[in-house]
Amino acid sequence: MFDWDGTLMDSEGRIVASMQTAFIDLRLAPPPAAAVREVIGLGLEEAIRRLPGCDREETLADLIARYRYHYLVADATPTPLFEGAEALVKALHAQGRLLAVATGKSRRGLDQALDQTGLRPWFHATRCAEETFSKPHPGMLYELMDELGVTPAVTLMIGDTDYDLQMAHNAGVRAIAVGYGTQTPERLLALQPLACASSIAVLADWLRR
Repeated sequence: MFDWDGTLMDSEGRIVASMQTAFIDLRLAPPPAAAVREVIGLGLEEAIRRLPGCDREETLADLIARYRYHYLVADATPTPLFEGAEALVKALHAQGRLLAVATGKSRRGLDQALDQTGLRPWFHATRCAEETFSKPHPGMLYELMDELGVTPAVTLMIGDTDYDLQMAHNAGVRAIAVGYGTQTPERLLALQPLACASSIAVLADWLRR
């Protein structure tokens, strides 16, 4: 089970820019970049609720719409895969592993990313926050495990935030952290993952061993 943003794709720059511009569109003070990075990994609605300046439901709905417009259409900030991510996913697929994505992205956002990167054929199942509970609730992992017919004992979650690690813990699933995404290795290690990989290459080596 892979998280997407900050784990396979380096999308932090576009997420921050799109969120700040969404606030500016509504004549609201844009949240600091650090505040936006703090909520990456959550479902969009929950993420915006945690940011300063969103104090009404109408504002929430407008911010969601403006963020989606900028992230999916207007913002041109590059969102490359991390070096080695494509090779790792293809190698795991070739080994016969069942691969899934558990992400806070919208379905439209994930579909766009899967198609743009060409990774869609290599994943057996995907789940987005708008389709179930947001992380760290375990519902996303429960649904993916049910779909793939696997148990927590043979499932591994890989992610770059404490939301990913907490979700895995709540689902009874082991987890590996990656320390090259949005949160520091020190913060991730406090949740006692099996390992904290400093790069895709280190992650691939750990999985091989």
